[in-house]
Amino acid sequence: MDTLSPLDAAFLEIEDADPHVSLAIASIAVIEGPAPAHHEFLALMRSKLPLLPRARQRLTRAPWYLKAPAWEDDVSFDLSYHVRRTALPAPGGDAELSALVARIMGQRLDRDRPLWEYWVVEGLTDGRWAVLAKVHHCMADGISGTMLYDVMYGDAPVPDGEDGGSPGLFSLLAGVMRMPLSLAGGLLSLARSLLPVPVSTLFGRIGSPRLYRVVRASLPEVKDVAHAFGVTVNDVVLAVVARAYRAVLLERGERPLSQSVRALVPVSVRTDRRMDNQISLRLTFLPVEARSAVEALSTVHERFTALKSGHEAEAGHAVTGLAKYEPFAPLAWSIRFGAALPQRSIVTVTTNVPGPRKPLRVLGREIVEILPYVPIAVRIRTGVAVLSYADRLSIGITADRDSTPDVDVLAAALSEAIAELVSASPRGATTTRRG
Repeated sequence: MDTLSPLDAAFLEIEDADPHVSLAIASIAVIEGPAPAHHEFLALMRSKLPLLPRARQRLTRAPWYLKAPAWEDDVSFDLSYHVRRTALPAPGGDAELSALVARIMGQRLDRDRPLWEYWVVEGLTDGRWAVLAKVHHCMADGISGTMLYDVMYGDAPVPDGEDGGSPGLFSLLAGVMRMPLSLAGGLLSLARSLLPVPVSTLFGRIGSPRLYRVVRASLPEVKDVAHAFGVTVNDVVLAVVARAYRAVLLERGERPLSQSVRALVPVSVRTDRRMDNQISLRLTFLPVEARSAVEALSTVHERFTALKSGHEAEAGHAVTGLAKYEPFAPLAWSIRFGAALPQRSIVTVTTNVPGPRKPLRVLGREIVEILPYVPIAVRIRTGVAVLSYADRLSIGITADRDSTPDVDVLAAALSEAIAELVSASPRGATTTRRG
């Protein structure tokens, strides 16, 4: 049996620490109609199962956490349990789809079965339908999750099943011993990044119900903005997210201070095609104090450039690598204990994942767009996921329903910030004048 890595298992422990949390990630593919018959889609899924052995496996745990959880074949596997079908009420627009996504993602996956579900959703506007792919975070990160699209609906090679690229303990220890002072400084920087932020309504206890909203942008336009200002697409994403949180704080009558919003930004450290988590993180303050989107973009670029030179992501990756060789029981207990503490360090998670670059088709029908979903936990009341597909950029906002009823303020401010940056860039300004 394959055991979970400490990083994979950590998502289980974080979920177990709070009964209100469901740590499943998801994406929603919106597809041209008509929707296929249920037996057709089941046949497609059945044909792909041999390529994804993990899809037929469930978790098994050792007593008293004596060793890490492991995967074992589910002898009673039932495909019809995992592939479900539903329909939206009229008119089948964003409001109805978002409500369905929030309801499905607020429910935990059954730990006694393989940790995934596919939902076929009928009744979208313009005769379209959708597939919601829900996978527990212990099985995949954002990158490996989008790899599934190329496997399920494209011609990508089968994901690796063996952990052949992981270094041994002595190799890891030797690497740590050779760490330059800058990498050791990355560990110190990570530790400093966990200091509390000013109290605000942006974080605190969360319940089980969720809210979900979608914002769309043109990927070519966002790339043009990045090129015009000499920054990265990720910088643009973080800048517009900063503007959105500034709007929420102002709407709530709270001051947007320079250290009000610390974001956890996952960073891929992937070196192979295994279906697991290969991520580290960077922690950065979003410039909610900036008075314009251009100022926010400049500040984000400066801060993230400094973070990259600080080797935080490399240090975090080294720590998770060494954790593989530690006794699992104390590691699991410490993660669960830490997740239960009322943390005041991280306000939001913002993830930016590159999706399939070329249009894909499902049973001959074109995928129009792919919408991302990121889970929230440990007193983080909102999360923002960004996913690119072909020439589209989709932003999915997850929010705790009880504490964030004003999630539409966040969504509207994201759209406005994108439009502001497009207009402020030389090409956008030219287009605006011509219009």
